[in-house]
Amino acid sequence: MDQNHPSPSAWSTYSRTVFIAFAVIAAGLVAYEHRVHVLGILPWLLILACPLMHMFMHHGHGGHSGHHDHSGRDARMTQHKETDDV
Repeated sequence: MDQNHPSPSAWSTYSRTVFIAFAVIAAGLVAYEHRVHVLGILPWLLILACPLMHMFMHHGHGGHSGHHDHSGRDARMTQHKETDDV
């Protein structure tokens, strides 16, 4: 048995290319025929993008889990309060 040949996939490169081309053409025709509906929903998509960006794009900030060391900041705030009282 020859082990050098990869196993045949369900989608060949040609089939995949034809499917993608068909999907792009179909999407273009649907968008052209229903452009009034597509353009009418664009303002709502912009409004919907704001909370979605907030939910999915702020994951790198570390959240509110207290990973950051704020002890220096707290000490400065306490010292600042004491000097204001004088």
